[in-house]
Amino acid sequence: MTPARSPRRTPLALLAAIALAALACGGGSTPPPPVDVSPVPAADPGSALPDGWERGPFAEIYVRGYQDSDGDGVGDLRGLASRLDHLADLGVRGIWLMPVTASQDHDHGYAVADYRGVEPGYGTLEDLDALVAAAHARGIGVILDYVMNHSAATNPLFLNSADDKSNPYRGWYVWRSSQPSGWSVYGGNPWRQSGTGWYYAPFATNMPDFDLANPAVAAYHADSQRFWLNRGVDGFRFDAVGMLYENGPGAWNDQPENYVRMAEVRALLDGYERRFMVCEGPDDPAGFTAACGSAFAFGLQSDVMGAARGDAAAVARVAAYFEDPARLAASTLLSNHDAFAGQRPWDQLGGDEARYRLAAATYLLLPGIPFVYYGEEIGMGGAASLSGDWRLRTPMSWTGDARTAGFTTGKPFRALSSNAATHNVEAEQGRAGSLLEFYREVIALRRAVPALDRGGYEGARASGATLSFRRTLGTSHALVLLNYDVVPLTLPVTGLPPGAALAPRLPATAPAVTADAAGAASFDLPALSVRVYTWDG
Repeated sequence: MTPARSPRRTPLALLAAIALAALACGGGSTPPPPVDVSPVPAADPGSALPDGWERGPFAEIYVRGYQDSDGDGVGDLRGLASRLDHLADLGVRGIWLMPVTASQDHDHGYAVADYRGVEPGYGTLEDLDALVAAAHARGIGVILDYVMNHSAATNPLFLNSADDKSNPYRGWYVWRSSQPSGWSVYGGNPWRQSGTGWYYAPFATNMPDFDLANPAVAAYHADSQRFWLNRGVDGFRFDAVGMLYENGPGAWNDQPENYVRMAEVRALLDGYERRFMVCEGPDDPAGFTAACGSAFAFGLQSDVMGAARGDAAAVARVAAYFEDPARLAASTLLSNHDAFAGQRPWDQLGGDEARYRLAAATYLLLPGIPFVYYGEEIGMGGAASLSGDWRLRTPMSWTGDARTAGFTTGKPFRALSSNAATHNVEAEQGRAGSLLEFYREVIALRRAVPALDRGGYEGARASGATLSFRRTLGTSHALVLLNYDVVPLTLPVTGLPPGAALAPRLPATAPAVTADAAGAASFDLPALSVRVYTWDG
């Protein structure tokens, strides 16, 4: 889709565009643009956030699609700031902003043209500072998407690297004088030709990979990360950490150096107060959770959705997932901005709200750090007229307005969600039984009960289309029961404290239950339902 406006261009961006045109011809009389690799020493401003903010839940925000503040049809930082109360009311303790750095693509942002500047269509550094301050005032942390694997082809660093083999920045990217053979990354040839050689860019021609084995490159990224941390940003989501190093045609994913590098980045963040990072490593979530402190639990989201459909095998896999203590710090999700992680839950479940609630309750009550993709809390669907990732990245549905969904006073940059007329914030706000109120209730319960917020995981049992597990932290205990079946049933549970009085918390109107002298109790579960009980002691 073509954006509603052309982003403002800086003189540096114009130089980059001219140099990029010359790149295909092997350089020319136009000199490459200047670069800024100035060192940035650590200057921790401290943290205004409470202890534990990093346990979430987080909201993943596509700034371009969240709220437009100036009527140009494109979301921006000021628009997001105007909607912070919605996120605070939802109960999230952090927000992950998809790339807000200046980019070549002017859309998803993963082709980074300037690691220390804001995408002009989103606003300014001062707008970002104001957003962070406003979020902090509400107890919400802000983490930025950071792309360390590759840059934009218009990034001045790459334009210098590609200009001439003798350029001092040549070694900042991965180059070969002739096309390497035997390579296939995600089914395609990752080597791209320019006038001065072949460069490695597995994702796209406009996303050349850095050579992170070059100490100068590693130092530049550390300086750029400190640039944001020094401004008060609360951490990062790191993109594509499985792809950081390449050791040959069959050794380009999850290389040993990747884990070492991310552990070094984690150490950098540990030099600041209460900072958080999470990594995207789809093929090794456990390994990158260990290296980064947290990584997305890819694979689990598919099983949660399968469980919500009543798939007994998926229920069993969900039950077993957190039995490995190393996974307790993983970050969980139902879907995100990438189609490989699945369509929006509304579309996956065919609009079945009962099963949608089960999917939401499952991942919000399990261990881990939940990430709610924007619009998930209202049941936003994808855009029926779009495909691929674009289908998932539509304007937020604030109202049922058929033209704008309350996202802008102008023309939205992209098609609206397919169900914006019925599933929007205005329609669901304060309405008993709505998905939005359900999300608020479950998140509030998670945050109120220490065992659910940060407790361990024990007693997990899958039986057909039912799941039960306990969460415990000190004297705080919670029992979670889920019936994914279409028929009501009675579920026996053992391993409870003898004589314990279990108080119903979700819903609070469920009958109270007392364990017998052997620590057993039976629970009547309606079809497609969730029950949560708590006790102390």
